Amino acid sequence: MADDLGERTEQPTARRFQETRDRGQVARSTDFSAAVELIGGVLLLVMLGAFLARTLGGTMRTVLVDGMRPGGPLPSSLPDLLGSVALRGVQAALPFLAAMILIAWLTQVVQTGFILTTHPLIPKLDRLDPIKGLGRIFSRRNLVKSLVNALKIVVVIGVSYLVLSGRIDRIVTLPMLSLTGVIRAILELLLVMAGCLLAVFLVIGVIDFIYQRWQHVQDLRMTRQQVQDERRAMEGDPQVKGRRLRMARDIAQQRVNRHVPEATVVVTNPTHFSVAIRYDQDSMRAPRVVAKGVDFVAMRIRLVARLHDVPIVERPPLARGLYYGVEEGREIPPEFYQAVAEVLAFVYRADNDHARTRPGLNTTEQASA
Repeated sequence: MADDLGERTEQPTARRFQETRDRGQVARSTDFSAAVELIGGVLLLVMLGAFLARTLGGTMRTVLVDGMRPGGPLPSSLPDLLGSVALRGVQAALPFLAAMILIAWLTQVVQTGFILTTHPLIPKLDRLDPIKGLGRIFSRRNLVKSLVNALKIVVVIGVSYLVLSGRIDRIVTLPMLSLTGVIRAILELLLVMAGCLLAVFLVIGVIDFIYQRWQHVQDLRMTRQQVQDERRAMEGDPQVKGRRLRMARDIAQQRVNRHVPEATVVVTNPTHFSVAIRYDQDSMRAPRVVAKGVDFVAMRIRLVARLHDVPIVERPPLARGLYYGVEEGREIPPEFYQAVAEVLAFVYRADNDHARTRPGLNTTEQASA
């Protein structure tokens, strides 16, 4: 009943995943990205803090010293001063910005893999429809997202309260400490709070990432009709495919009926492969594969060979090698000369023995023996 109503009950196929991926539609969590980037930023500040302090401190010292000169900076030297300050600022910020860009890129690659597509840049006129826009704003998914964001704020406030309440005694004693002690205590408190909040952000990000992957799969679910249509598009209509197989089988049977009676010997493995070989030493330079087949066609070759008294010899390795290595109507390559010559010699010898001793014995039975 669900399929009749067109409900999406089937899991998305690999082709559907690939099509949406080509359009840039992948499972991605902004909370996870923000958490990782925030953690990376804090770690970079810890590692590059001394470098930033020295560079920016030196820049500020230069500005203040030049600014405190008698008469202030001359108009002619002001562009040089500003250029020097800008250059030092870029030198200080460039390593940090480059590292943050790299972290942001790696965060996206970890979630979605490497994707290069311009499809999201294509303008969509339906985005300008105010009615659809209001529908998206007040959709159930956006309402759930708003509630989740509100819950995140409550969690952050709760964690901050727990951290501060646990160190209230330390905070009360701050006025009694020296300037160095106050700075050390505040930095310690900020680091503890930052560590706790970052841990909370990371947990929220991981949960959101798992949810986004699940939601992405749910959004791509398909109806049974869509799955069948996709299978037809990839493999062809089953009826047409069956008709083609029957036509190919009929053509193979016609070829077998025409060429196998002319064969000198049929080499089998003995059940799956059959290869019919014809050789006339007066008119042919080398033996030729006139028909070959597997399973049903192989059985048909053996049947036609028995009806026309064509010898059947069991040589499994040779049969497989000829089936895979030689096309129908082609001469056998030199690597098969010795093996095929042994089979032909066996057949000729059997025919001679048959003619001399037991004329009434079936040649096929003697060759197989």
